[in-house]
Amino acid sequence: MALDKKIAAAMAAVSMYLEAEQQALYAQAAAGAEAAQAPAATQRSLNIWGVSGRQAMMQMGNLMQMKGFHGSR
Repeated sequence: MALDKKIAAAMAAVSMYLEAEQQALYAQAAAGAEAAQAPAATQRSLNIWGVSGRQAMMQMGNLMQMKGFHGSR
């Protein structure tokens, strides 16, 4: 009898957890849909010059780490 109550409680807890997860996913999807419907003026555009600059800095750091400027000795 006690084992049946424990199993029922565990099953109820798992089902409540799964239901809460599903509701959270629905809320997240709804928020994403609202963001997609936002005007284009509020969305940030890609700054190509900034991306290029960061990429160049990272490439320079990689060359320095590989000693690309020091030559092979």
